[in-house]
Amino acid sequence: MKLNKKVKAFTLPELLVVLVIIGILILLALPELMPLVTRAHSLEAKNGLKMVHTLEKTHFYEYSKFSNDMESIGFEQQKVVTEEGGSAKYQIEVVEVGANNFVARATAVVDFDGDGQFNVWEINEQGELKEVVKD
Repeated sequence: MKLNKKVKAFTLPELLVVLVIIGILILLALPELMPLVTRAHSLEAKNGLKMVHTLEKTHFYEYSKFSNDMESIGFEQQKVVTEEGGSAKYQIEVVEVGANNFVARATAVVDFDGDGQFNVWEINEQGELKEVVKD
């Protein structure tokens, strides 16, 4: 039995060339994928605002008024990514309350595409959800 038998394999330079080519392909595809990433993250904002809308309507039916206190309507904000252990990418808050109306806002704490703008969504008492600032 020979111990010095060579095994067929790829060399280190060959593997590095393949990795460089894969990296270039990823960099070329990244600008096309960023809108999809932003859209996927915006689902967090939409779902959170829909929950706030439901809780505000329930609060209105019980007390005949809307509330600007998230705790009183029963909404618990997840920790945002800027806080230790946080995973939420949107900060949700009620920004306007009137006798028969309210506006809740979800503001991104992460700049998804690196352009300096942070995504903002709003919902009102009628459940009208709109993107105020696109990212």
